[in-house]
Amino acid sequence: MKDTISDFVTVIRNAYRASHAECVGSFSNVNEGIAKILKAEGYILDYQRVEVRKGIHCLKLTLKYVDDKPALTGIDRISTPGAHSYCSYQEIPKVLNGLGITILTTSKGILNDRQARKQKLGGELICKVW
Repeated sequence: MKDTISDFVTVIRNAYRASHAECVGSFSNVNEGIAKILKAEGYILDYQRVEVRKGIHCLKLTLKYVDDKPALTGIDRISTPGAHSYCSYQEIPKVLNGLGITILTTSKGILNDRQARKQKLGGELICKVW
């Protein structure tokens, strides 16, 4: 079994630790949703879907640095294929007392913790970012 979300999170974490300007991860709708939220929250500059060869796509992320320091200092996977973690909107954990975000899947798509609380939606916790 392969966990593409964990692989994607690890690619991002390792690229920031190695001070790369860009990184490339596998494409899936969930990974694209995570990249969209990271861009909206200001953790990455941009992302784009790139076709590697006919029918095979990947996500190319442009990483963001502020004064040569990474905008994203940490990203951790919460749910795994063997241990899914679900919660209601009242139980969504805050990361660093609200300074970070939690990304989760809901019935309305992939949302960050603030959007999910505002729309009163719970779901599966994907990862936390700070």
